[in-house]
Amino acid sequence: MAGKSRKNEVLNVALIGTQFMGRAHSNAWLNVTRFFNLKRPVSMHTACGLPVDKPEAFAAKWGWGQGVPNYKRDVVANPDIELVDIATPNHVHAEIAIAALEAGKHVSCEKPLAGTLADAKQMVEAAKKAKRRKQHTFVWFNYRRVPAIGLAHQLVTSGKLGRIYHVRAAYLQEWGGPDTPLVWRFDRKVAGSGAHGDLNAHIIDMARFITGDEVTEVVGSVEETFIKQRVIPEEYGAEIKGKAGRKGTKKRMGRSTVDDLVIFLARFKGGAVASFEASRLSTGNKNRNMIEINGEHGSIRFDFERMNELDYYDANAPAAVRGWTNIMCTDGTVHPYVANWWPDAHVIGYEHTFVNQASDIVNILASPSVKPVVPIADFADAYKTQCVLEAAIVSARERRPVKVREIT
Repeated sequence: MAGKSRKNEVLNVALIGTQFMGRAHSNAWLNVTRFFNLKRPVSMHTACGLPVDKPEAFAAKWGWGQGVPNYKRDVVANPDIELVDIATPNHVHAEIAIAALEAGKHVSCEKPLAGTLADAKQMVEAAKKAKRRKQHTFVWFNYRRVPAIGLAHQLVTSGKLGRIYHVRAAYLQEWGGPDTPLVWRFDRKVAGSGAHGDLNAHIIDMARFITGDEVTEVVGSVEETFIKQRVIPEEYGAEIKGKAGRKGTKKRMGRSTVDDLVIFLARFKGGAVASFEASRLSTGNKNRNMIEINGEHGSIRFDFERMNELDYYDANAPAAVRGWTNIMCTDGTVHPYVANWWPDAHVIGYEHTFVNQASDIVNILASPSVKPVVPIADFADAYKTQCVLEAAIVSARERRPVKVREIT
């Protein structure tokens, strides 16, 4: 099935997971053929979800050919399906991905790669074996597909910043306050971790992606759970749908077993130092995914709440005009992905990042020699981020510096 060029052959995609991320992925597959000139046509073949989530209704609403409840029988065992797209809670990423790879499928998976480092290792091993059969893996670090972040990557790669001195990254949200119920994201057995795996995963990947460098050491770390008891909702397992989550009507309480906040300091191989901060209790911040990178010849800074913009400082500009430049990253002639969307300054949003990634996935599967618009993470790449996540937790709990090589 996998491996050879399949240009012009229909790519049958199956989605597993029908909650928040399932909607984001469905929107991507629904729109990618409308906005991008793909090297293969795409068929939204099957959507798979738990029976309680009514996968048939989800499929009908989001354009999938059918909705099914059993991923092993209805997806993995179906020879017509070529790409399995995993948008489930973290604790089942490994079992689904490994089963799909062993069945000869390509696999795309939500981040973080897995809920635990052990699961992530198993996924990487399965991906190595599958790669020898010419199968591909992808991880949905969708912020790489923000045009402004793509531009930041290009600026650093071209040497505009020179030697990197300092990376400052934070991902701040406020929805996890005391009124938020005990949904699956607060259950370590399901989520693996809290703000750390959910949010720090993104900014670690973004820092690695933009700089092209790797974190080698976590110097120190703080992990904190502020809200230790939460109301158990009637439908345990429900997902936050972009807001504060609904309050449970039953006042049974349960213990939150994940972090609300993790902050850590790190060193990169190239000598840069970095700070990373993830919080779901940062009041006043809705979805503030921020990064600033300071270099020898300049700096860049980005805030997802103004996602169409990138700030750039050119230290080599004449002193009279030296200062931060705000770039509106909506010019289709120079900014990544924008030519497929709207005229200049007709801004794009969160959902477009998933469509951008879907386009790269399809074109790679059409012709393996195709280069994506910007580099795309596979399981091996995402595992490096997973190791940094683990190093930060070990550092927090053992109160010591941790070399990333200790984790791998």
